[in-house]
Amino acid sequence: ELPPSEFMQVADSTWLVLSVVSNGREPPGCQATGVTKIARSVIAPLAEHHVSVLMLSTYQTDFILVRERDLPVVIHTLAGEFDIYKEESGECVPVTCDDVSNGFLKPKPAASPTLHPVQSPQTRFCVLTVAPDTLPAIATMLIDVLFYSHSPPWDAATGSQDLNSITFFSFSLIEGYISIVMDAETQKRFPSDLLLTSSTGELWRMVRIGGQPLGFDECGIVAQIAEPLAAADISAYYISTFNFDHALVPEEGIAEVIQLLQQRQESSR
Repeated sequence: ELPPSEFMQVADSTWLVLSVVSNGREPPGCQATGVTKIARSVIAPLAEHHVSVLMLSTYQTDFILVRERDLPVVIHTLAGEFDIYKEESGECVPVTCDDVSNGFLKPKPAASPTLHPVQSPQTRFCVLTVAPDTLPAIATMLIDVLFYSHSPPWDAATGSQDLNSITFFSFSLIEGYISIVMDAETQKRFPSDLLLTSSTGELWRMVRIGGQPLGFDECGIVAQIAEPLAAADISAYYISTFNFDHALVPEEGIAEVIQLLQQRQESSR
């Protein structure tokens, strides 16, 4: 419904959403959350089969977006580990490999994923949710933050954005559930009694992936971050955007995360 505009870019591909739901078979004592919970079972296999993904972690759950044309490969790749359902007229209907076998082409062996540069700004972030019925009480503040308050920090001397303080604000509304990621300073502008967070009230640090816009054709970008974090049992929220990818990790673990990713980059050279 958005009118065509020279200021709006639209990716060529149409994307479908995969929602990964646990069936209770997760090993006891596993504390990793976000993208690391599905790194080995979903993200890595898709990368190995040349499937490009967009990742969206929210306060409630995680979503993986895949291109519609890749759906046959996705189903064949994941059918061995997961029960797969599609939504038809509001009902969940089981999907089998036979449903898409005629369109399935065996993928070529995947090359090693490109290791993109990562930056970690000093900004501290919060992952929050809001009860839908209280949203009107903060609507004016949300509009101000989304459209008026977040000019990127700019270094006049070098003519570039200051990567030590990347501006980032994410608002998602999915099936009635609201998820917000904002920096700790912006959080202070909102009524504290309306923003809901985990009982620990933890703060998060960000790892931004990509020195330039990543595009949508390359696979393995999410796996580059998710696999080493999963191996170290480090929780992470992951948000893909039009230009860059962003991983949020607990503040106390940022040094370990940066070390892990640097070691991975050095070992690939």
